[in-house]
Amino acid sequence: MIKILFDIEYIYHKAAMDPIIAAFASDPNFDIAITLGQEPYRKWGLFKISKRNDFIPYLELNGMRWAEEHETFDAVFVGDTKRDTGQFGPTLLCFVNHGTGIKNVLYRNLRRHSGTKYMIFVEGDFRVEQLESSGALGESEIFKIGLPKLDPYFQPNRFNREAILTRYGLDPSKETVLFAPTFKPTCIYQVKDHIFTETTDYNLIIKLHHYSWMGKHAPHRQHRIFERRVGKYPHAALVPVHDYNILPLMAVADTLISEASSTVFDFLALKKTGVIYNLDRDRLKHSDGEYVLTIDNREFLKGAFVHINRPDMIGDAVNQALHPTMDMAEKSDRYRSYFFHQLDGHASARLKATVERLLAEGTHANQPQVDNTIK
Repeated sequence: MIKILFDIEYIYHKAAMDPIIAAFASDPNFDIAITLGQEPYRKWGLFKISKRNDFIPYLELNGMRWAEEHETFDAVFVGDTKRDTGQFGPTLLCFVNHGTGIKNVLYRNLRRHSGTKYMIFVEGDFRVEQLESSGALGESEIFKIGLPKLDPYFQPNRFNREAILTRYGLDPSKETVLFAPTFKPTCIYQVKDHIFTETTDYNLIIKLHHYSWMGKHAPHRQHRIFERRVGKYPHAALVPVHDYNILPLMAVADTLISEASSTVFDFLALKKTGVIYNLDRDRLKHSDGEYVLTIDNREFLKGAFVHINRPDMIGDAVNQALHPTMDMAEKSDRYRSYFFHQLDGHASARLKATVERLLAEGTHANQPQVDNTIK
């Protein structure tokens, strides 16, 4: 048996892994295990506690098991490159980004772990070019296979629109707006009221970033803003933190509103038009002066998606996104072919075939100078 570990740092990373897990779990030659991080939660701004046990009931194992202490694996999948991967020992270390997009965090983390050899699986030519020009690759290798996270969308009968909307108390006969801001940099504080008042003719689904709930990387104010308001608006629903997979929501949404979230990037693949809330990139820098965004979001998907500068523009922007011009559609097609490789529902199968080949060759494993155990 070939042993595969999916090392899930945060539960929301699992959305990117689920189709890959399914591909390996369907093959009896593989033994699949999973780990889940501590899910750190900051209480009262002072105390850090683990919420891991709160999320375990929402994890469907689907042919997997929990990894055992000191267990070794032939291949390990991670959704973030900031992990201390030395604990895995010599193994085929596979990286599948938990969130695509235009943030700089991927490249910064790769540079900090330049001595780690990742097999990096990417969604298209854009990401290949970004990685190769970043100076962050080190010994890591790139494999262009598409975006496994989106595979279910391109497979028949995977999402029941009526059932999903009804689950959140929404009207299936209405068009649906998905608001999916990131935690930083964010438009949450600008649109906190307008996102409700400008969308009353539609269903509104609010899907916050996982960090917006946990109080460690973003203040609890982010989720409380919407918890205090959503009850006043029957057309709106706030997705709970344990609903980690945004893909079903993107599948039923007719348009999306965000700023720098990876959902903007992914939504393009679905042949739908989104709304981008513009940020001032020049003011968004890390402490070392490096830009937070690799691309100015005011220019990202320009001409294809609708861009706005103020929250009172949301209503008109949604209407335009629901009725894109032919020119917008043509620009979207060009962006899509550049960003995404083979949107056909088989990216996970291509990834699995690549991993099988690499394991057979046996020359690509990461070789850290540590014990070959999980601690």
